[in-house]
Amino acid sequence: MPVLTREEAQTRALLLDIHRYEVDLDLTRGDELFGSTTVIHFTARQAGDTFVELRPAALHLATLDGRPLDPAALDDNRLPLTGLTPGPHELRVEADMRYSRTGEGMHRFTDPADGETYLYTQAFLEDVQRVFAAFDQPDLKAVLDATVTAPPAWTVLGNAVAERVGDPAEGRWRLATTQPLSTYFIAFAAGPWHSVRTEHAGLPFALHCRRSLAAHLDADAEEILDITRRCFDRYHEIFDEPYPFDSYDQAFVPEFNAGAMENPGLVTFRDEFVFHSAVTDTERQTRGVVIAHEMAHMWFGDLVTLRWWDDIWLNESFAEYMGYQVLSEATRFTGTWTDFAVARKGWGYDADQRPSTHPVAPEPGAVHDTASALLNFDGISYAKGASALRQLVAWLGEKDFLAGINDHFTRHRFGNATLADFLDSLARSSTRDVHAWADTWLRTSGVDTLTPRVDARDEEPPPTAATREAAAGGATGVTATGATPAAEPAGAATTRPAGAAATPFAEDATASDATSPAGTTAAGPSVGAEPAGAAAGPFAAGATASGATPPAGVTEAVPAATPLAAGATASDPTPPADATPAAEPAGAAAPPLTTPPGPPATTDGTWRLTLRHDGTRPHHLTLGLYDTAPGDDHALLLRDRVATDLPAGGGTRTLELPGRRPDLLLLNDGDLTYAKVRLDAASWDTALRALSGLPDALGRAVLWNAARDMVRDGELAPAAYLDAARAHLPYETDTAITGGVLAFARHQIADRYVFPAARPAALALLADLCRDVLARTESTAGGDSQGIRLTAVRTLVDSATDPGTLHAWLREGTVPGGPALDAELRWRILHRLAVLGATTPAALDAELARDPSATGREGAARCHAALPDAAAKEAAWQAMYGRDDLSNYLFTATAQGFWQPEQLDLVRPYRDRYHPAAVALATRRGPALASLAGGHGFPSVLVEERTRELGEECLRTDGPTPALRRKLADQLDDLDRALRIRAAQG
Repeated sequence: MPVLTREEAQTRALLLDIHRYEVDLDLTRGDELFGSTTVIHFTARQAGDTFVELRPAALHLATLDGRPLDPAALDDNRLPLTGLTPGPHELRVEADMRYSRTGEGMHRFTDPADGETYLYTQAFLEDVQRVFAAFDQPDLKAVLDATVTAPPAWTVLGNAVAERVGDPAEGRWRLATTQPLSTYFIAFAAGPWHSVRTEHAGLPFALHCRRSLAAHLDADAEEILDITRRCFDRYHEIFDEPYPFDSYDQAFVPEFNAGAMENPGLVTFRDEFVFHSAVTDTERQTRGVVIAHEMAHMWFGDLVTLRWWDDIWLNESFAEYMGYQVLSEATRFTGTWTDFAVARKGWGYDADQRPSTHPVAPEPGAVHDTASALLNFDGISYAKGASALRQLVAWLGEKDFLAGINDHFTRHRFGNATLADFLDSLARSSTRDVHAWADTWLRTSGVDTLTPRVDARDEEPPPTAATREAAAGGATGVTATGATPAAEPAGAATTRPAGAAATPFAEDATASDATSPAGTTAAGPSVGAEPAGAAAGPFAAGATASGATPPAGVTEAVPAATPLAAGATASDPTPPADATPAAEPAGAAAPPLTTPPGPPATTDGTWRLTLRHDGTRPHHLTLGLYDTAPGDDHALLLRDRVATDLPAGGGTRTLELPGRRPDLLLLNDGDLTYAKVRLDAASWDTALRALSGLPDALGRAVLWNAARDMVRDGELAPAAYLDAARAHLPYETDTAITGGVLAFARHQIADRYVFPAARPAALALLADLCRDVLARTESTAGGDSQGIRLTAVRTLVDSATDPGTLHAWLREGTVPGGPALDAELRWRILHRLAVLGATTPAALDAELARDPSATGREGAARCHAALPDAAAKEAAWQAMYGRDDLSNYLFTATAQGFWQPEQLDLVRPYRDRYHPAAVALATRRGPALASLAGGHGFPSVLVEERTRELGEECLRTDGPTPALRRKLADQLDDLDRALRIRAAQG
């Protein structure tokens, strides 16, 4: 299918003004096709030629101003419109369209639980043309009038309030006229929905799901609606523009490819968010974040829409940031930024270190067509972009940030805008040089790395328990002795083989001589909450040139040689005369401590901190100084948090601090910036001893992320990470941290980073860890202890090597001490038994008869594909690549079961068949299935040179589609990393 280029879109936008779509859909024509009639009212500003897009099964009629057009003129997805004259025109198109099984266009799903059928659209990017004829680009907005014919028992939903018209037996529905909409978020949903309806702020609100999920939605409806109302009200507190549409429906739909889609007035969510098995509180929080995220899009994305796809990151980054922030402000879920640090930030860091990395904001023209736009929906557009906005709020101040947002909404309501427009609005609301900030943060790629070097200036011996008890923290003064260019170029390789030691330092390094990541560069291309008490911004009251707000009595000297942030000069280290103190960013208050602060610091001695900054961006961050609690070597007390700024350009920065050095120095405490951080040797020793005793969950998340990054960069042996997890996770009280650490340990370290011979020991360690967590949570009622317990049970099942225990749990229907086995846990156990060869196809079929739901069908497909049997593997392979009837979800489930580390000899022959099969599938079935084939379908368990060779051979051809090519390139880079980590282990 021809893709739309930026130049074509610009040309068409200059020629046309679209006024109105009149769309009529007939959903009663059978299981394969539906009827689609479209009338488009538009004006040509001048004489010219253009085209309209549609992808019909059959084009029956097309007329332009009553004049018939030849249906045979349709060229793939483009119907030419030639000889347009200046003035108004009317285009009419009648066609049969094909239902989708891939989540693109009009997706059709029949629920195996009760035989009911449901339809919904996903029109994103260029898929509206699978539903009706359209001028399919985001800057040609138009109002929509829609009518739908559906089976009489069905309910129809859309972007505006839908009402039955005529005889109910006819199944006719009419949607109210909408506000101007871009084509990519026009939406319909139809089926025998179970609905929960209410009203809020004078608007109809509703939840919808399949009837087979009705009881589960009803159980959670009040929680979902309460979050919806609270977030809605919070957005109305911070945004000047009121909610711009006439209703707010949230439909939980089957086999949805994304997490959700921000269709105005009809947000669609994957229906896994209607929980039908036990979940943790963190999973409930995640659902809340997605609700808040999609609601933010009603303003940023729907009210004001990007002009072209190069700015789609801004939609997603803004909604990602607001989703986490607003949920934490408006609901009981106050730990959102810890979850972000654990679950999202690593996604951004990993994507940003692959060869496919790209700036958060591509240069104008870099996204030259719709195919390239689709490739940038990744951890950079979401996690890194949201991290950049969080840093911007910390630097700019929440008050100025929101003032700029509201200016943006007012100027561009129901229209289109660009990043330049957004930055101009922020600049009008602040004295900061926002454009310069954007150049350094948004137009560059890669991850900066911050490495500390600590020297005790008074040559004091390392602190003992006695000296800790006598002198715990309390900086009373900080002096910056200057910044010099980095002693070695950014990214200079370390002299120690990757992973050769348990600590993150070269063999000849000391506590004051940390080294940079092996093989990294300044841009980092070598490669997968509430702020913690940071200052409001670099020019808050009392701030110095660096932007830090030091404790009382602190002075900081910045020599002229210091690289300065954009807009500053060496002779003018103070804020402009008209600068006002920045407002405190949302959530920037220091988190409450679970342990009381330590005693006042002594004033004897000083210590020097040298921060090496490998990278290019300025950073506003907080340094956390922690000391061991008197009498308890496993607990840490906060001595102080010191806000500081690192200027753009990299280099080193040295601070003189009073008292003795802290036992733990934590860079980026509060996680306000986006950078990999390292620990000095003494701090790492403290972390190994007392990580679980750090009082703030977000601080612990920063530490675990640092350890994760060091493993991936070859500076920390995988075994050392596992040992740290074994020592500290049994005492962890945050479910997000527990889940994130266990997931990395189980699926990256155990499955990819250790050699197959070491894998049984890694699994045994994880199993012991999980049993310890179960023992400690069996009678615990506080916090989300049951969520932590459930997380441990899941990992224990996935790590089991003895099928006897799993069989016993199935027989008893419970884990000893709980939880009882629900459908999710039963299928998880059966999957592990299938991998181990300890169950049969008949047993799996019996379980499917017990649970004939959609998730049961996916569980059965996953388990059958996991059986260590040649016939089962071939059947699964043929289901994925030999025919095209698997839906997107069933393809995913089958692929997840197929490749198993326990079955390397059995699956290795399929590696040679993989690339030709994946290329053919991607060509036949489109980008959604291409992405799945390149993701879950890739033989990632075969961490071998031959896997890389075959992948590189494939990428040298022109066979892979753009979506598959990006996935394969990323997979090969992750494979290279795993091979390097293994090689470092000897």
